[in-house]
Amino acid sequence: MRLADYIPVYRKNLTLAVPVIFSQIGQVTVNIADNIMVGHLGTTELAAASFAINIFHIGMLFGLGVTLGLTPLVGQSLNSKSKNNLGSWFRNGMLVNFVASLLLCAVMTSVVLFMPLMGQSDEVVSRAIPFYLLHVASLIPLLMFFSFKQFFEGIGNTRIAMVITIVINLVNIILNYVLIYGKFGFPALGLNGSGFASLTARLIMPVIFTVVMLKRPAFRVYLSEAFHSAFDKLKIKRIVSIGLPIGIQMVIEILAFSLGAIMLGWISKESLAGHQVAISMAAMTYMISFGLASGTTIRVSHAFGENNQLEVRRSIFASLHLAIAFMSTMGILFILLRNHLPLLFTSDPAVIKVAAGLLVVGAFFQIFDGIQVVLLGALRGIADVRIPMIMAFFSYIVVSLPVSYLFAFVFKLGYSGVWMGFVGGLSTAAVLFGIRLKKQLKR
Repeated sequence: MRLADYIPVYRKNLTLAVPVIFSQIGQVTVNIADNIMVGHLGTTELAAASFAINIFHIGMLFGLGVTLGLTPLVGQSLNSKSKNNLGSWFRNGMLVNFVASLLLCAVMTSVVLFMPLMGQSDEVVSRAIPFYLLHVASLIPLLMFFSFKQFFEGIGNTRIAMVITIVINLVNIILNYVLIYGKFGFPALGLNGSGFASLTARLIMPVIFTVVMLKRPAFRVYLSEAFHSAFDKLKIKRIVSIGLPIGIQMVIEILAFSLGAIMLGWISKESLAGHQVAISMAAMTYMISFGLASGTTIRVSHAFGENNQLEVRRSIFASLHLAIAFMSTMGILFILLRNHLPLLFTSDPAVIKVAAGLLVVGAFFQIFDGIQVVLLGALRGIADVRIPMIMAFFSYIVVSLPVSYLFAFVFKLGYSGVWMGFVGGLSTAAVLFGIRLKKQLKR
């Protein structure tokens, strides 16, 4: 195909992806705002936030992965010749995700017992534990919101979640400012103020989604279908069979980054704080590609339900073009602005030096990160999740972690060596996912 032939495909992909991108950017913006506000409390508080959030993200992303299993199933059902009751998918998906959130909360709370054994300083651990528990408490409403979000993405509506996310993110930022620093008569809660702000915002999110569905007749029908349908063992099994491998795959990936953060804590608290600054900016660019991947999942699942292989291929390649172009541009900006961007978060020269060095390495893994997440989104669109999960384990555990340790501690490259392991893991994943997708498309 000529490049001009892709223009309408770019437009279709971006129509679905842009709202998801804005939702993700909004969430990362809150994280960046958190880090900026917490960073001004001190390096110890920033390191504690990094330590707690890296552990919390392991459980949170597992739960998010489970909810993602609903999107391709709804998408394929929506455009299939034998259209299933979409409300039934919604009901059974909500059940699976609620049970998953309860189990996750129990497991993640027990992790507190092991946090003092992870090689961090006592002052970092003591500040991290209560902040971490506040985030764990927010997991149930957060996953309920994502249950709504993934169902609506399956039917091709990505805008409602975007609006809710943006509004709540603004609320979160305001609450952060008020509760961290003690404004408008509220006590100054420091790091824990950020945790309370996140908990409050996440409690509101599923409530707003419920109100939207009740107020709009076009969406109320799904609630009615869900209310009148029964729990279906086959659908529950199908949701779990798709969502569980996605959850495990996401945990594997974040585990590599989280264990890398723990390695950085072994070097110094400045290295850990610098990592938090650099990874916050890398997360912002990643969310653009993640939005493109989500749009790809929706487009591929719809085309797959219609048995339109040509549209499947066009959707995938269009998203790859966009991801590579964007991530390459961001990588260049990371290198050019490496000494200036960290100043948004901290004035500590040692932390700034670490962050600047990591941004140079991050510029290279940006491209591989964009490619692998889009390919993974395409595989999810055709409900191929088990083999990619195994490939993710190989890439991020077998390749990334040993390379991080080798370069950081054996070759004595320190904090830059840890991030070189990330480059190795992401590039391996991009190659393996590409091979898998090519094989599946030939079928």
